[in-house]
Amino acid sequence: MPYLYQSSKPRPSALPGAARPTHSSGKGYEELKRECLHRGVLFEDSDFPACNSSLFFSENPPIPFIWKRPGEIVKDPKFILGGATRTDICQGDLGDCWLLAAIASLTLNEKTLARVVPLDQKFGPDYAGIFHFQFWQHNEWLDVVIDDRLPTFKGRLVFLHSADLNEFWSALLEKAYAKLNGSYEALKGGSTIEAMEDFTGGIGEMYEVKAAPDNFYEILEKALKRGSMVGCSIDTSSAAESEARTPFGLIKGHAYSVTGTEEVSYRGRPVQLIRIRNPWGQVEWNGPWSDNSPEWRSVSPSEQRRLSQAARDDGEFWIKFEDFKVHFDKVEICNLTPDALEDNTAHKWEVTIHQGSWVRGSTAGGCRNFLETFWTNPQIKLHLTEKDDGQDDCTFIAALMQKGRRKLKKLGAEMLTIGYSIYESPGRDGHLGKDFFRYHPSKARSKTYINLREVSNRFKLPPGDYVLIPTTFEPHQEADFCLRIFSEKKAITEDLDENVAIDLPEPLHPTSSPEETEEEKQFRALFEQISGKDMEISAEELEYVLNTVLKKTKNIKFKNLSLVSCRNIISLMDTSGNGKLEFSEFKVFWEKMKKWISIFLQFDFDKSGSMSSYELRGALKASGYQLNNYLLQLIVLRYSDEQFQIEFDDFLNCLIRLENASRVFQALSVKNKEFINLNIGE
Repeated sequence: MPYLYQSSKPRPSALPGAARPTHSSGKGYEELKRECLHRGVLFEDSDFPACNSSLFFSENPPIPFIWKRPGEIVKDPKFILGGATRTDICQGDLGDCWLLAAIASLTLNEKTLARVVPLDQKFGPDYAGIFHFQFWQHNEWLDVVIDDRLPTFKGRLVFLHSADLNEFWSALLEKAYAKLNGSYEALKGGSTIEAMEDFTGGIGEMYEVKAAPDNFYEILEKALKRGSMVGCSIDTSSAAESEARTPFGLIKGHAYSVTGTEEVSYRGRPVQLIRIRNPWGQVEWNGPWSDNSPEWRSVSPSEQRRLSQAARDDGEFWIKFEDFKVHFDKVEICNLTPDALEDNTAHKWEVTIHQGSWVRGSTAGGCRNFLETFWTNPQIKLHLTEKDDGQDDCTFIAALMQKGRRKLKKLGAEMLTIGYSIYESPGRDGHLGKDFFRYHPSKARSKTYINLREVSNRFKLPPGDYVLIPTTFEPHQEADFCLRIFSEKKAITEDLDENVAIDLPEPLHPTSSPEETEEEKQFRALFEQISGKDMEISAEELEYVLNTVLKKTKNIKFKNLSLVSCRNIISLMDTSGNGKLEFSEFKVFWEKMKKWISIFLQFDFDKSGSMSSYELRGALKASGYQLNNYLLQLIVLRYSDEQFQIEFDDFLNCLIRLENASRVFQALSVKNKEFINLNIGE
């Protein structure tokens, strides 16, 4: 799939109050609803129709689904009944437990919930079959409208539903998120932190439970008090273990929500407990402190009421913190701000956003293992100028997110393995070359390369200038990305994409030498043979001459120069304006072409006769052209083959076009200056 280059220049973070309408009509929720009420019809969303394509992209529905509105399922539907709570989330026949775990966490923070689920929606007198929800996507909030037709089988909802069959906010939220990502099937499999970030615009951090810090219980406690969303899971060692049940009633490879922490007095000693919810709405922990365990008999009834402890098979249970550390492997925390949970002080964080792309053949260089192409990745300079208060270092979080991969699932796209490296800047501007990375180690890097939507880590580095390189693990993999830099103090970031510049040598002029070289004698003989007595050749004759000569040139791969290319050469070299080349003009062009052949061979590092498109930046710079990523990408798309190789005729065509364009540009610049001077004189 083609990716057009996106500039990674810093952008301001999105304002929390603004959400961009996304309906193809360009109309927002209120306008669409008013139109339906005025016409007396129920809204039908043409962007996400009630058909199989909205359900699945790789298969037909396993059962005959019927799309029904809530009023066709129950007599008295409610949007929210008795408040939106974690018990409103019960998983259906879709493998999106990661999403449901995030929704359960969402219900614990009223302010955050009200942002995602506007609470002024209802089934009532102004009901029009239309609802809307808001999600954060890559630095902006989007308002997603849907109709309320939901997939059913035998009169019951097939996917997410509430424990109360009359309540529909959670089912409609799932539908809006499915629309955002292209289909319900696109929601199969994922990381809880992904949905948590889409609900908050927050920053995710992941902990390995077995290697968590000593104060991990306090970290979880503080996270929940701050309104952070917390999820947990148990690792699997193979695909066969996915959703396998342990002897203690826990499900491997399954996403759970952490919904509370409490300390209780048990036989005179404090015990730390964690409350966890299974989005299935059933299947619970059966060990110590589970719903019917004997430990609760030693806890007073008032204490049990405070903890809302009840022996119900509702998917929610308490577990002792020590047992939690034994049985669970990962915890994902999405902080609404990036304040360190290990720190008791709240900070105001500065945020910088960079949007960019990895484009095959030009900016998709892969990780440091692939040195030959690593340097071609986008490069972002980070200026850390102010130390943290009372500290010697500067704290920042770098969060790299790949964009839109879930929506591209239907085209066969999967999450790419991504990460980044941070280098100390050498103190010069411009894109850093291959040799810099050959001889300089990274100062810091993401903990791992992993196939998650986002990779984020917290760093402390001395004040100074650094260069951050976001990459995929393998080269040639295309994706758009969003890089967020959170810093405790003001940090300045800039893209190291190079400015467009032309630095060509003075044009060569024909010179007469006392004796012609052997090469010149051969050319003159061929030239006379082709041109005739006037010693001038046309584009057709030039085509024959160059193809004859270049096919005999060693060490370069060459297909054929076209007639159009030869006309461009004549346009470049013809000083008399007669549309032909004299021998003296041809000699000047030949000197120019010998230089280009030399540059081509210099950047043909594997001596294959063709040049890697990733080396084109350096080859063009050696020829006098400094291009930015956008122009470089366009040239690579035009001149490289499927293996990202450029043969000499394509390189020659590229240089001829660039030189002709630069001549036109320079001529226009001179005329503009003359025009300005003329007007100033008047």
